[in-house]
Amino acid sequence: MGIRPIHWKKFEKFLLFVGCSFEREKGDHRIYWREGLSRPVVISRDEQMPIFVVRNNLRLLDIDTKNYLEILEKIK
Repeated sequence: MGIRPIHWKKFEKFLLFVGCSFEREKGDHRIYWREGLSRPVVISRDEQMPIFVVRNNLRLLDIDTKNYLEILEKIK
């Protein structure tokens, strides 16, 4: 199983699990931060986040696909 579109609330659980904290909300975008990031993680409150948004945020967090999928299994 690979990366699929994901509901923003599930992705938020993932972000909190990996140590990010919610910073603020602007419009329909939620901004998260974690020490050591070059820029904040920004997600839209869309029903399904597109795969490219998930991949871009994983790259920013320096988390590979395998670890991402393993973490999603833990936080069901």
